Amino acid sequence: MKIDTHAHLYLDQFEQDLEQVIERASQIGIKAILLPAIDLPSIEKALELREKWPIFHVMAAIHPCEVHAATDADFLKITDWASDERIIAIGETGLDYYWDTTFKEKQQDFVRRHIRLAASVNKPIVFHDREASEDLVRIVGEEKALSPHPERIRGVFHCFGGPAHISQAVLDLGFHVGLGGTFTFKNGGVPEAVSDIPLDRIVLETDAPYLAPAPFRGKRNEPSMLQYVAEKLASIRGLTVSEIESITSRNAIEVFGLQGLE
Repeated sequence: MKIDTHAHLYLDQFEQDLEQVIERASQIGIKAILLPAIDLPSIEKALELREKWPIFHVMAAIHPCEVHAATDADFLKITDWASDERIIAIGETGLDYYWDTTFKEKQQDFVRRHIRLAASVNKPIVFHDREASEDLVRIVGEEKALSPHPERIRGVFHCFGGPAHISQAVLDLGFHVGLGGTFTFKNGGVPEAVSDIPLDRIVLETDAPYLAPAPFRGKRNEPSMLQYVAEKLASIRGLTVSEIESITSRNAIEVFGLQGLE
């Protein structure tokens, strides 16, 4: 069994062949595909897909790159969605300093709001982190210290790539890491950055349609390509692909409370 813990299959890139994409995923043993939100419309689209295909599981949040246009009213809608039983996690939220740093403070404000929301509804949270690791781990640590329920602040740093000292910080915060296509990139440095992360703290993802693994780098990613990430991790850790799939799927079930997949 495989679980893709992060894929944006509600995007236009899959509009023409989504059914075939799901079939290819099923053929390699994927039993669940988790759909992180990026904005309010994406939550609606993801829930519509969930109604048609139970393989999908939906998150709710505002992506850091979308925060620049977000309002307090938008976040109130996220708060409403968070209590919906169909929403399994708060995500993806986080920090992204790669594209635009002019609204860093607003990103930090919104990620704190998302963290507190996740704790209040006792659901895991999924973080996006691009060139903002120091700030993100600091903020998560501060929020855990302030929270009346610090044990509820848990989840996944998705598309994780280190560096090594951040890897340890993420572990110390009690989070898992999501490994995807970047883990397979030659000279990308991700395997080295996560070499000390225990297998019981790793989940697999694609981030489809982005970051397709080698040998498909630059092409549209999709859940069926998750097998290349599993193969790479198996080769590095000296285990079989089946063992990696079993361990990482069990981790995903535990983190996200995916009932019925045990």
